[in-house]
Amino acid sequence: MPVYRPRQYLLALLFFGIALMTGVPVAAQTTAPEPAAEAPEALPTASADPLGRTTPRGAFAGYIHAMAEESYDEAAEYLDLSGLSRRVARQGGAEIARRLRIALDQGSDVQPSVALSDQPEGKQNDGLAPHMERIGSVSLQDEVVPLYLERTEETEEPLWRISSETLKYLPESLDENLGTTVDQLLPSVLVQRKWQGVPIGHWLAMVLLALLTYVVARLFVAAVIGTARQILKRRFPNYPAGLVQAFAQPIRIYLAVMLFVAAAQNAGISIIVRQYFSQVTVLVAWFAILLLAWRLVDVVADGLLSRMTRRANFGALSAIMFFRRSLKVLLLALGTISVLDIFGFDVTTGLAALGIGGIAIALGAQKTVENLVGGLSLILDQPVRVGDFCKVGDTVGTIEQIGMRSTRIRTLDRTMVVIPNGDLSGRVIENYAHRDRFWFHPTLGLRYETTPDQIRYLLVEIRSLLYAHPQVDPDPARIRFIGFGATSVNLEIFAYVLAKDYDDFLEIQEDLYLRIADIVQESGTGFAFPSQRVYLAGDTGMSEDKARAAEAKVNEWRDNGELPLPRFEPERVNELKGSIPYPPPGSSTTRR
Repeated sequence: MPVYRPRQYLLALLFFGIALMTGVPVAAQTTAPEPAAEAPEALPTASADPLGRTTPRGAFAGYIHAMAEESYDEAAEYLDLSGLSRRVARQGGAEIARRLRIALDQGSDVQPSVALSDQPEGKQNDGLAPHMERIGSVSLQDEVVPLYLERTEETEEPLWRISSETLKYLPESLDENLGTTVDQLLPSVLVQRKWQGVPIGHWLAMVLLALLTYVVARLFVAAVIGTARQILKRRFPNYPAGLVQAFAQPIRIYLAVMLFVAAAQNAGISIIVRQYFSQVTVLVAWFAILLLAWRLVDVVADGLLSRMTRRANFGALSAIMFFRRSLKVLLLALGTISVLDIFGFDVTTGLAALGIGGIAIALGAQKTVENLVGGLSLILDQPVRVGDFCKVGDTVGTIEQIGMRSTRIRTLDRTMVVIPNGDLSGRVIENYAHRDRFWFHPTLGLRYETTPDQIRYLLVEIRSLLYAHPQVDPDPARIRFIGFGATSVNLEIFAYVLAKDYDDFLEIQEDLYLRIADIVQESGTGFAFPSQRVYLAGDTGMSEDKARAAEAKVNEWRDNGELPLPRFEPERVNELKGSIPYPPPGSSTTRR
């Protein structure tokens, strides 16, 4: 089961946002009619309004701020009173603003201000008239009335205000002392003392609700997750162990936020407190969604890594790790954009600015981009894979990690060499890990006293050895007399050894060298020394008996027409193939 560290929680942000950004559905039937949709009209460029009414988000946030300051005259500037009857309008904008606040406190379902459009034209794809924006609903006299913002053009610039389509349903009198559920439960001292125009008890109640709803969500999700594990174990024994755990925390947070929003509405918490907390709830919502996505990336990647390891498909490991990191970087970018949008930054303008500044950034980060592209080419072309033994320039070692920016190589000295991917992709890479055969090509330097017939004997016998050895590929397998050196006559061997890895090759090479040394000794000659000798005593010289025996053998081949020079006949090659026991007799190793 994967372990999730705290930094992963800080990077993640995604599950509730969609539900919260679209608003919580109301339970009651809305009876008030909605304005019919009309074709959108062009808007003049909005200038700065001191009250921030040029966008739906700014208009509603300004109204909430004015209510928090208990400045009802200022709050009236956010109301469209033009469509009200004279009798209602005669009450004054401040009184209507105050009664609207009471109605919103006692029963309303309003979207978080950060979920409202921050564009002067508002949302154009909501099915409403272009100058109308629905931001929630409010309960008035046992019916649920849509809460609208309307764009008015009474001044030089269009401004958004709370629509008269909603205000006309406000009762002429609302009992402010009726109190909500939370007011009835709070001690009088917490109701009378206020902060930001709201009883202190409402702020404390929100904190208490947050803790309570999280505890409830935690207990509920624990029961559901435990049941889900038991069901999955019975029906799908091989399901990924971390899959259920990946969902646990995001769902827990999501459920806690949904319970928190619903509880705050039903308890009658002030609209001011709810709107101030809405920014936090949306932020936590995005945190949960990206946390879920982050964990699912880990679960899927871990499953793929385990499967590829079992299949010995080590080339896929680098690709999986690379794309895991890439997806997490993408999630981090999405989370950052979402957080900036929640805190009121104009993300659209910022992205446009990045498009203009992208050239300058790219010029300043050429090496970084080059390394990223180089890493991607290493993953796709796979000249090396994790675990490959290779040579890069003067560096020889094993590939331990192919990252997004660099590749790590563990050398034979057990040091770690880090090479940027852009540099690595442009170098000559010699990969030793996937050799099908190993080249065996020693040069034998013989003493100058070696006779031509002894050379012929060695050529025949060593070639027979190469053809007969079961771990040597007979095509090609040759030995040739290549010339006279400064201190020796030279014979060159060219053959390929069939070995599964380098250690196996060293075993076979050792056996070949020992057999060649036996043949050289049997021929009566010896290996030359790359030096000059001063003989101060009589030299025993070479064995004349063995030399005569080797010459006699060559003469026999010559007389019978069987001298296999310059090449062996195919029939003789087939006859010799695999006829030598390997490992040699007496060896403690039994080859399989």
